[in-house]
This record gives sequence, structure tokens and C-alpha cells, in this order.
Amino acid sequence: MTVTIGRRELLAALGGAAAAWLLAVRAQQPALPVVGVLSGGSSDYPAFTRGLAESGYENGRNVRIEFVRGRYDQLRAMA
Repeated sequence: MTVTIGRRELLAALGGAAAAWLLAVRAQQPALPVVGVLSGGSSDYPAFTRGLAESGYENGRNVRIEFVRGRYDQLRAMA
């Protein structure tokens, strides 16, 4: 018995295998520490991120920085 597979089926199978491999690799990566910045304003605090970078911390590489903005009366709930 001979089984033939079309180009589309082969590409779909390879794509599915690649996607599963990428998910497995991502699941094995250690979680980054998170620095949360609560703010009542709209600034991303460039001096703060620059200071972290000077200390060797880069957003997305070895730390995750999350800026949470809202009204001052909502900051406690956001924390």
C-alpha cells in the first residue's frame, strides 16, 4: 500500500510540529522578575528605565517592567 501526501498536507504537518516545538521551548524558559510601576500620570519614567538599564536590567531580556496608570484614588486597588 502506498500513501501519498500532498504539498499542503506536508506543510500543514510541518507547521503544526514547529508550533508545538516553539510552545514547548517557551514553556521551559524561566519567568522574568516583574517590576510594577504604579502611576497616576501618563509618563513611562524614562529616567527610571534608564537607571535600570545602567544597572544591567533590560525590559524583556532579564526583567519585565509593567507600567500601570490610573487615577490616584484607584492605585491601591491596582496594586
